[in-house]
Amino acid sequence: MKTIYLSGDHAGFKLKEEIKAWLEKQGYEVNDLGPHRFDKDDDYPDYILSMIKAFKKEKASVGLIFAGSGQGEAMLANKFKGIRAAVYYGKNSKISKLSREHNDANILCIGCFFVKETEAKKAISEFLKTKFGGGRHERRLRKFSNLGS
Repeated sequence: MKTIYLSGDHAGFKLKEEIKAWLEKQGYEVNDLGPHRFDKDDDYPDYILSMIKAFKKEKASVGLIFAGSGQGEAMLANKFKGIRAAVYYGKNSKISKLSREHNDANILCIGCFFVKETEAKKAISEFLKTKFGGGRHERRLRKFSNLGS
């Protein structure tokens, strides 16, 4: 697996730092694109745009975004061709698996207002170990992969 890219905002800062240490302990290479300190007034587009730029330049395989809801971050990320960001709110990690298997998601946005560290770890583990299923799912992706910017 290539480098895992991390980003987020102040609402996801604490969980991002915990997950970063956990991933590094497992031997993953992590590129943390911020925030690098807690700042309640930060603006997530600054960090997400930096992440997308690096992600696309390095042809990264996966990214994780940690924010309050994860919705705005996913909306922003999904504006860019080749990015398929899914949102995870907790309770059932199967959604992170299905986002990879059925939709070839390459970014998982964690809604930190709703997800505890143990839930996040389970969902991220599913996300990282799951491969795209291809087949009928590939046909569906082709139908929208050339749309947008």
